[in-house]
Amino acid sequence: MKLSLLIPALTAAVSLPCFAASLQGRIVDAVTGTGIPDALVTVGEQVLTANTAGSFPIEGEGQTIAVRAQGYRAARYAPTQVTALHETLPLTPFIPRALYLSVYGIGSGPLREGALRLAHKGFINALVIDVKGDRGLIPYPSAVPLARTDGARQMTTIRSLADLVTGLHRDGLYTIARIVVFKDSPLATTRSDLAVHRADGQLYRDQEGLAWTDPFREEVWNYNIAIAREAAEAGFDEVQFDYVRFPDIAASLRFSRAPDETARTEAIEGFLKEARRQLARFNVFVAVDIFGYVCWNANDTGIGQQLENIAAIADYVSPMLYPSCFQYGIPNCRNPVANPYEVIHSTLENAQRRANVPARHFRPWIQAFRDYAFDRRVFDAGAVQNQIQAAADSGSDGWMLWNPRNRYEGLFPLPGMRGMGFLLSPSSAASFGRANTTPGTCDADHCNGALFAVHQTRRPGLPQLRVGCSVPELLMQTGESAGIEQQEPAVIHASTSCARRPSRRDGNS
Repeated sequence: MKLSLLIPALTAAVSLPCFAASLQGRIVDAVTGTGIPDALVTVGEQVLTANTAGSFPIEGEGQTIAVRAQGYRAARYAPTQVTALHETLPLTPFIPRALYLSVYGIGSGPLREGALRLAHKGFINALVIDVKGDRGLIPYPSAVPLARTDGARQMTTIRSLADLVTGLHRDGLYTIARIVVFKDSPLATTRSDLAVHRADGQLYRDQEGLAWTDPFREEVWNYNIAIAREAAEAGFDEVQFDYVRFPDIAASLRFSRAPDETARTEAIEGFLKEARRQLARFNVFVAVDIFGYVCWNANDTGIGQQLENIAAIADYVSPMLYPSCFQYGIPNCRNPVANPYEVIHSTLENAQRRANVPARHFRPWIQAFRDYAFDRRVFDAGAVQNQIQAAADSGSDGWMLWNPRNRYEGLFPLPGMRGMGFLLSPSSAASFGRANTTPGTCDADHCNGALFAVHQTRRPGLPQLRVGCSVPELLMQTGESAGIEQQEPAVIHASTSCARRPSRRDGNS
């Protein structure tokens, strides 16, 4: 009998009997029966990592065992279930293929139903949903005190988080709660003590006119973690933190601490570690969105995002790999929009080498919107397919497509996709039947063209280039920078950044 047939309903148990004083368990692939290395085992507040064979020792009494691993659905097992399975705990392989729905999109009947139709047809199996959006808005009745007083609750597009998640799970969808962290205009304008300020003491506002909160402030950390806890309690499978960074001109702004590189990276890592600690009991995956160029930059990109450090904390790292955001190119690729496969594949491979983590540690955001930085080309189904194929070939844990308008018509079925089954190993595909696909967008929120002055050691006076999705002190690890002769490494200084631009209220940013 397949182990997958033995998987119990993944619900918390009540009136649990006690374990023996010491339990030896093993976490296995529900399809192949092989051990899953480095899986996480949580009992109460205790978190252990399974060994390379998937085995783990644990002590505890009368508590549910929660297990999760990258590339699988998380599961919970009561002590009686553990005994029935002879201490062998199966996890079902799963590769998300997700669409994004904004604060407004999830409340729009046509947009929400459009996404669900794609799911019912087997093209997607996951949704990324704004639980705290780009303008700091929280679309559900949050019980977090600050959310009730800082202006975040201006509207309700989700009446009940738990009911929403229950319905999506009933439809077989994997649910990802997106939380925009430090870009938070409602909180920053209401609580000036928690805000970022200009050198003259005035409230800092970015190019969109939005204020930011101070990443050094633990009260800001706790506010966002409290929202993440509500999402986890509602049953979301994954919490995805976005804008986990400093503004791109951090060096010229005022914070509660001096924002040097060490301090910046410590603040971002500190927040993520605390979030992971507080979310551990929920057995929810923790993901972090990062700039695409962070996968190439040797430093923190001036915003506190240091690839190796973030990869060591998060379950999933989600770089924004929109070709339009690589306006300066990448090594050996000078025209990213003409070579979307190369951009995605090379960046993911470089990130894996640098972070020294398995490929499934990454799940990229993919472009499905018109280019704004090069030649205004439309990213149609073929261009989307190239990016998805690149993600699959790199071994990443699926993909997410960004479209600020939440409109994905015309992208399914993708040409030549063979049902999208190429995204899965044969064993993984067998575990849930058919595979899927999905698109996203940047013409609003994820990508803002950035203006960079390019300087080289012996080549002063180079013209300014219109560059996207990069940031201060972009330090390519090789000298093969696009558009520049390859004899010397280039350093790029950003005067503005590439960040996500928020969707408009009607979902048509």
